[in-house]
Amino acid sequence: MKKTIKSKKIKVLKTLDDNNLGSFARTLISSIVIIFVFYSLPIILNFTNDKILKTKEFRNNSKTVLAYTLDKQNNNNKETSETYDERDLLVDIYSLNEKETDAVRLDASTIKQLYEDTDYKLEDIRKSKLVKPIALDSFPREIKMIEDTKKRKDFFIQIVLPLILQENNNIRLDRKRLFSIINKSNNTNLEKKWLNKKYKQYGIPSKDLSTLKIRMDEIPVSLALAQAAKETGWGTSRFAQEGNALFGQWTWSGEGLKPKESDKSQGHKVMKFNVLQASVRAYQRNLNTHKSYKEFRLVRAQLRDAGEVLDSVILSQYLDEYAETGQQYVKTLQKIIEQNKLKDFDNAKLLPSSLELESLI
Repeated sequence: MKKTIKSKKIKVLKTLDDNNLGSFARTLISSIVIIFVFYSLPIILNFTNDKILKTKEFRNNSKTVLAYTLDKQNNNNKETSETYDERDLLVDIYSLNEKETDAVRLDASTIKQLYEDTDYKLEDIRKSKLVKPIALDSFPREIKMIEDTKKRKDFFIQIVLPLILQENNNIRLDRKRLFSIINKSNNTNLEKKWLNKKYKQYGIPSKDLSTLKIRMDEIPVSLALAQAAKETGWGTSRFAQEGNALFGQWTWSGEGLKPKESDKSQGHKVMKFNVLQASVRAYQRNLNTHKSYKEFRLVRAQLRDAGEVLDSVILSQYLDEYAETGQQYVKTLQKIIEQNKLKDFDNAKLLPSSLELESLI
């Protein structure tokens, strides 16, 4: 039986060859196979890539500030383009923290008297947009005892506002120098050294100027105020009182305070600072470097390119990964901004305490 079938196949092929149809059939079949392979290959590759991406996806709770360096559990999830030394990224924050170990905590009555003596009032700032450069190291413990909600909120804003403006000034000065360097055909060794320092500070080992321009930018004052208010309960939380932690940033390897409600198996702590200023700087560095906020930075750059203001309500939409509550967290921030008219402070300027800052006003 098998021999009969085989002999029939041979006869068919011989007939095709005799009629010059065998080579045509083989060519036709080969063409169909090639077309099928080329058509199917992109689909197969896309499917494979999707599977790979899905296995790598993870939701990063962005309160894990600078998690790519401080969270030793997630080091395998670091982007290959963001491999750099923790000390380079945080060196100026560490130095600020170490320098201020002798910080003094003033009581509420002393601070209020200081504000009265210097005529530092929020209603005046809303009109003049000028802020007195009064930088406090810590919140007074008595802030939680202020029963009048509006007075407590105003007191909180008075304390935090100059700190945010100071850090924005630092970034603005850096941006001014960056664009000056970019616009020159030749740069000095000092300028090149400064650039290398900033590449490390902003976590850009590729030394890409376009990335540095996007990352080296300000955080809207109203957005920073809203996040500080939300994370500290307007300055009353244990983390704010004991650790000068304004933004609830997490650490696995640094010094911090253990959340009371956290599971014992969780190794994270809330980052602790010697002064409030260091907390603001760490917060800005977080938003300006962490991959969770890449879209936030891109939208901010788009607003810059379009000549628009850095709108805190728009930008807040891209901070849904800052807290586990996601979009609910965004809505809360927007509500705080609107209800407390925090946008009034977006154009505020810190009165100069040095000649260097006068050019910014």
